[in-house]
Amino acid sequence: MARLSTATATSAGGIVFRFRESTPQLVVGRRKRERDAHTWTLPKGTPNPGETLEETALREVCEETGLTVRILSPLDSINYTFVQRGTRIHKTVHYFMMEPTGGGFESHDREFEEVRWISFDEAATLLSFVTERGLVSLAATRLPDRSA
Repeated sequence: MARLSTATATSAGGIVFRFRESTPQLVVGRRKRERDAHTWTLPKGTPNPGETLEETALREVCEETGLTVRILSPLDSINYTFVQRGTRIHKTVHYFMMEPTGGGFESHDREFEEVRWISFDEAATLLSFVTERGLVSLAATRLPDRSA
């Protein structure tokens, strides 16, 4: 049996949030996978040469959601491994807490088939990956207090 080669990869993205009637919401996107499957995930992507993680996160979130955003703070990173074309890839994705400053979903690129706002509670059942569900739980503890 042939051994897989290994590689590392880095991406950056964000948890974009807003409050509607004092309920926090975040942006998620649906990607088509394989034949009939799809995944619900957070916006993220790969740095262009010379980009910082922050620049990558801002650009990727804008491209994938159509929203312009600003970073409020770093959040955390998630790590996972997958196999692609005979290579085992260990990926680290750096996330930031973000708020929208403009734009709209109608401007999102083709990476997501659908982009929408969901409640933080809904993320626990809608998001496809356990690592992202955990990240959203952490983000919920870092939201600004809007009860006043």
